[in-house]
Order: sequence, then C-alpha cells, then structure tokens
Amino acid sequence: MKPKREPVGLTPSEELSHLRLLHLADSALPIGSLAHSFGLETLVSADMLKASDLPEFLHGLLQEAGMLEAVVCREAFQLARADGNGVDAARWIEINDCLSALKPARESRAASATLGRTFLQAVLRLSDIPVLREARGASLKFGSMIHQSAAFGLASGALGFDETRAVLAYLHQMSACLISACQRLMPLGQTEATRILWNLKPAIVEVAADSASVTLETASCTTPLLDWGAMEHPALATRLFIS
Repeated sequence: MKPKREPVGLTPSEELSHLRLLHLADSALPIGSLAHSFGLETLVSADMLKASDLPEFLHGLLQEAGMLEAVVCREAFQLARADGNGVDAARWIEINDCLSALKPARESRAASATLGRTFLQAVLRLSDIPVLREARGASLKFGSMIHQSAAFGLASGALGFDETRAVLAYLHQMSACLISACQRLMPLGQTEATRILWNLKPAIVEVAADSASVTLETASCTTPLLDWGAMEHPALATRLFIS
C-alpha cells in the first residue's frame, strides 16, 4: 500500500483566499470593465497607436498610470487592515479624491469611478463585509467617487488577501483589459495579444514592487497622450467603447 502523500504548498485557507483573489481579478466579473478603452479608441482612430506599438506603449503606461493605481490599491488595502473597528472614512474619501485630482480627463475619471462603484457592489453581493458597506456609505454621504483601484485594494484587505498579490492581480487585470480593448480596435490576433500580456508580466512585477516605497502624497502620473485621447473620445463619429 502506497503511503499517503503529505500536501505541499498552501494551506486550505490560503488556497481559498487565492481562488477568491483570482475571482475578483477576473475580467469576466460583471462590472463593465470590457466596455472602456480609457482613451485608446481615440488614439487608434487617429492612427496614433498601432499593434506594433503596443508592447512599448503598455510598458510605459504601467510605469505611469499603473504605478499610481498600484499605490492607491496599497493605500486602500492598508486602510482595511488598519484595525477592526471599521473604516477610516476621512482617509477613504481622501484616497479617492486624491486619485480623482490626478486624473485630468473627465472621461477616464468617470470610467474609473463607475467601475469602482460597481466592483464594490459586486463584492458586497458576494460577501456582506461591514468595512465595504461603511466605505460605500461614506462615499455616498460626501459625494466622493469610488475608484476601481481603491475599491479593489479595500476589498482585498478586508478579505485578508496578501497585499502584494492583490496589487499584482490588479495590475494584471488592468493590462489584460487594455489589451482586450486593443483586440477590438485593431488587427491584433489572440496569439499576439497573449504574447504581449505574457511579456508584460516582468514589468507588472517591477511596478508592484516599486509601488511599495511610494506614498499617495508623493505619487504622480504623466500620460498626456492618453488623457487627450480620453478627452477627445466623446467627439468620435463612431464609438465601440464608453470611454
């Protein structure tokens, strides 16, 4: 009789946590993320972005916008884990208002807030977590936006995920959704799209690691071309995306 093999790797609770993180970071989560291009549609329409440009373009985008979103994700994550007495409403509002201020394009700002609000609602339907209910209530009370990266970080902290894994998952989801948008905007096949995302993973790891040493007060983001694309998007003659 063969001896029983001892399990190797994660504990059952860690495995469950990992599966839940994968679930929340899945682009199939019904929050509407695939309906937004965040200005990419304008750039493609203006012939300013081609499939051959994507690897370098997305790498630069991760270093700028990705870094900012990762910092916000960490700030919100730590807010959820600060104590067990509920969310610090003032700090929660401050995190989201700061990110709003760093998104000059109204279209991208509104898209991020729509996805964040819908994400928080989706998580609350899966698990009624008091911290998330309090955060949503505070945002409604003070008329503050709920950005996607902040909502993802807060939910990840409240659910006990590993902080770095949560940031990695968020950045990977962000990259995958942008590549998916490009597939619908330009001649980009599934094989090439998969290759681009695969090759972006080292940059995702690098940005996630660097974000640990940046605070919300020192974070910055410079994406003028994408901001212009988002601002011009409503004027396009035909549109596939909301933003």
